Amino acid sequence: MITVLVVDDDFMVARIHRGFVERIDGFEVVGTANSGDQAVAALADLRPDLVLLDLYLPDVFGLDLIARLRAVRPEVDILVITAAREAEAVRGAVRQGVVNYLLKPFGFEDLRTRLQEYARRRASVPEQVTSQADVDRVLAPARPHVNRLPKGLSQETADLVAAALRTTSDNLSAAECAEKVGISRVSARRYLEYFCTRHQAEVALRYGTTGRPERRYRWTT
Repeated sequence: MITVLVVDDDFMVARIHRGFVERIDGFEVVGTANSGDQAVAALADLRPDLVLLDLYLPDVFGLDLIARLRAVRPEVDILVITAAREAEAVRGAVRQGVVNYLLKPFGFEDLRTRLQEYARRRASVPEQVTSQADVDRVLAPARPHVNRLPKGLSQETADLVAAALRTTSDNLSAAECAEKVGISRVSARRYLEYFCTRHQAEVALRYGTTGRPERRYRWTT
C-alpha cells in the first residue's frame, strides 16, 4: 500500500483529491494539510510515501517547500498538483525531482493514470540492479493507453452520448438518447452498448404489459 499526504490550501479541494486517491487500488491517504507548516508536521508524524503538493500555499510557495519536506523525510516522493502554468514552475519542479506535474483542473482519470504509472515505476525497481536493462525498465515511459472505438463509431458522437447519460438523473432508452443527441435510435444503441462493454454504463430491462422489454441505460463511472 502506497501512503499519501494531500497538501492543498483549499480544504474542499483537498477533500476532493483525497476522495480521488482513495478510489485507486493500492493507495491510502493518511492525512491532509492546508499549509506548508502543516505539511512538514504531517510528514514527520505520518511518514507517507508520496505527497500530492499544491504550489500555491498560504505560507510558502510549494517548490520552496520541497527541500523542507525532504529534510524531514529524504525518501518521500512529490507529485505536484497545481494551477501554476509558468514554464519556470515546471522547470523548477523537474529540477527537484518530482514524479509528475498535474495541472488543475483535472478529472479522476487524469490522476489515476499518473498514480498508477508512479506505482508501476516504484514496483519495478529490483532489490539489486544487475544490468542496464534493470534501469531501463524503471525509467521506461508508460505506453499510452489507446481506446479505439469500434468501426463506424466516432469519438465526437461517443462524447455526446456519454454526456447525455451523465446528465440524466435516472436512465435512458436508446430512443430517448437518440433524441437528446440528434442521431438515430440504432446509432444511439450502438454507442450505449459499447459503453456497457467498457463497464462505463449498465443496462436494465423494463418490462411492459406487451412486447419486448425496453433496455434502459445508466452511466456508472
